[in-house]
Amino acid sequence: MKRVLLVLLLTGFSLSTSWYRLGAAERPNIILVLADDQGIGDVGVHGNMHLRTPNLDKFAQFGTRFTRFYVEPVCAPTRAAIMTGRYYYRTGVIHTSRGGAKMHGDEFTLAEMLKRGGYRTGIFGKWHLGDNYPMRPQDQGFDETLVHRSGGIGQPPDKPNGYFNPILWHNGRRIKAQGYCTDVFFDAALDYIDRMKGERFFVYLPLNAPHTPLEIGDRYLKNYRAMGLDETTARVYGMVENIDDNFGHLLDRLDELDLRRNTVLIFMTDNGAQQNRFNAGFRGRKSWTYEGGVRVPFFVQWPEQMRPGKTVDRVAAHIDLMPTFAELAGIEFGQAPAFDGRSLVPLMMGSSSKWSDRMVFLQCHRGLTPKAFQNSAVVTQRYKLVGHPGTFGKEDLNQGGEPELELYDLENDPGEAKDLAKSQPQVTSHLRAGYEQWFANMRAARNFRPGVIHLGNAREPAATLCRYQDSTFVDGKPTGWPVKIEKGGRYRIVVKRSDSDASGRLFVKWLGKVQSRPLLFGGSSATVRLDAGSGEVDIWLQEDGKPRFVISDNSPLGDVAIQLLD
Repeated sequence: MKRVLLVLLLTGFSLSTSWYRLGAAERPNIILVLADDQGIGDVGVHGNMHLRTPNLDKFAQFGTRFTRFYVEPVCAPTRAAIMTGRYYYRTGVIHTSRGGAKMHGDEFTLAEMLKRGGYRTGIFGKWHLGDNYPMRPQDQGFDETLVHRSGGIGQPPDKPNGYFNPILWHNGRRIKAQGYCTDVFFDAALDYIDRMKGERFFVYLPLNAPHTPLEIGDRYLKNYRAMGLDETTARVYGMVENIDDNFGHLLDRLDELDLRRNTVLIFMTDNGAQQNRFNAGFRGRKSWTYEGGVRVPFFVQWPEQMRPGKTVDRVAAHIDLMPTFAELAGIEFGQAPAFDGRSLVPLMMGSSSKWSDRMVFLQCHRGLTPKAFQNSAVVTQRYKLVGHPGTFGKEDLNQGGEPELELYDLENDPGEAKDLAKSQPQVTSHLRAGYEQWFANMRAARNFRPGVIHLGNAREPAATLCRYQDSTFVDGKPTGWPVKIEKGGRYRIVVKRSDSDASGRLFVKWLGKVQSRPLLFGGSSATVRLDAGSGEVDIWLQEDGKPRFVISDNSPLGDVAIQLLD
């Protein structure tokens, strides 16, 4: 029993959690706006003297502002935690690409939970948790979907692509949208809200801005250029100002529809700023586990129930959103779900007297084999333990010997300037022990196995296997895709190749057997019979007289279109 209680303490789940129950007529609509790579300093209310964000600033000042809200240092892990209320390692997500951003289809998501509670659900923007069945948003509880694939617009498989008139996927159908991407996503969300009259709804607006490429119209750029800011910062600020304008349109539309008072509206971001710029005095940025990489804006309003103008300084995190929404929506469970987070409703309603201290665990780095302490952090109300700082991209990090650990007193040193690891060994040891138990618990969940693409299912008869985004990478090279072929039969396979017109062969390695088919005069397709089963499928083209050319860059070359014929 003691071990169970310790696990609950470490994860932040409480045995005494009480579900907040409202009558059906009182339950709020829920809107979550999530910006991409917008850091803690990328809003005026946090002291940025150059950036124009009047709508977000006013929203924060007249709502509730969480000053200690934490996320992962990069995007897909944060999104998995938001969608499940669980640490992302439990879900199959490992990092952001190269096989690491696929959430298992059997995860119980925020959208599925709210649908169970009678909500209509829509997503408009960036999913980044898997582009194939059963991992797509339409497979994971969303009624209406308008998303781009992969980790960003302009990345494979939808490449070339851009922020203006982007290629998007509407309810599973490829479309060419008209307009700037952020405008398109907000407009689609507003249209969905208009159609939800009389319904309870959950709208998820996970934006792809201000993530690179930094594309924005000149009217948003000129003022920042005139200030003498460098071009990169000017472009980021222009993209953020566009988000702010759209956020203002959203507020206005909710007022017009008389929905504002009973709508819980949240604005937050998924990690710290990608580039060097104003960071509100915090150290680090995207991919780092210093505060500037993992502490983000989090603003919320619910005029019907929450008094305006509050500031919350308690530690809260991405894993808390799903249990929070469950309580707000009055979702009742026969047995409390295995959330790692805790409901933020007491803090939102103005009570922090019973908010006990907790450990929040943060970590992410490249490679599909997570390593203990690499680019990690343990956060409590006062202290923070940082492990192997700045090692996000070091897949070959040597794990021998003692880990590199730093300790900071965040209450007295929020800028993380003074390392206390040696002067306060008891605190360091306590947080280290908590981390070690957490990491072992994460490993035990799925042994860090990413989600699996299903082929031959009627929900997605024709699929794209994106090499760079979804193939398993080992030592920087793709080895194939983890798949489950549900139905054996003849599959038509098309491999994206260069403009070469050389002849060659198409190879398929599946369940221990290698098949090949001849390709003449630059051909790229063939039909192959594949048996049902689970494993890793490897598919490639090889020109006559040449060795296999392994493609590992961020391009669509080597992507595979595969379709069951019979």
